Amino acid sequence: MAKPLILVSNDDGITARGILNLVNVMKELGDVLVVAPDSPQSGMGHAITVGDTLRLTESFIFEDVKAYECSGTPADCVKMARHFVCKDNRQPDLVVSGINHGSNTSISVLYSGTMSAAIEGAIEGTPAIGFSLCDYSHKADFSHTHDVVKKIAQQVLEKGLPKGVALNVNIPPKRNEPMKGIRVCRQANAKWVEDFVQRYDPNGRSYFWMTGNFVNFDKGEDNDEWAIANNYVSVVPCQFDLTAHSVISVLNEEWNILG
Repeated sequence: MAKPLILVSNDDGITARGILNLVNVMKELGDVLVVAPDSPQSGMGHAITVGDTLRLTESFIFEDVKAYECSGTPADCVKMARHFVCKDNRQPDLVVSGINHGSNTSISVLYSGTMSAAIEGAIEGTPAIGFSLCDYSHKADFSHTHDVVKKIAQQVLEKGLPKGVALNVNIPPKRNEPMKGIRVCRQANAKWVEDFVQRYDPNGRSYFWMTGNFVNFDKGEDNDEWAIANNYVSVVPCQFDLTAHSVISVLNEEWNILG
């Protein structure tokens, strides 16, 4: 029986520690193909390159793995993998992205390049997972992510996912006690409250640094922020259909805009 083909990408760049960890786990589950950005693409959301060229260069940084670095965004990488690299070959059975160096819980899923690669896989009809480690330290320990990543990826390979759905998996930082388990959650009601620090260059022209604080408004115990805070892995099923379906009937019935 042929091994599944697993496409690996990320937003931290092809040389990031997280993607090396992810590739090593995926090699235990199937044949691996890597198409990842040639430089960090954090916070790109689902941006795609439409006004510039794209470059794709073969990379040899992973042992026994076919890999390419792409000048574009994470979404570009998945598109290039499916429609160029795999154009005349078999298509991926699973798309995995990460392991991101930092959290992608709650509203961050909209800004996340990690999740955009996974969502792009879901758009293309392929089961997809975005993995993130909730630790921003340069010395972040990825060692405890192996078993979780393998378990969740194996389940998706065996059982699949509904069409158009990608999983957003966030893993707590390494702590003194073992992780408590895995929780299937909803996205927390939380957001970044931004501030802009204004500074001036030597010519007197102003420029800005965006700063801010993450504020959690959610008091529930069924969301991803609660799970991470309580040392659980959070798994949130996500979809690219942003339609507020419950509001359609309200607009049809209450608004005077329809002809």
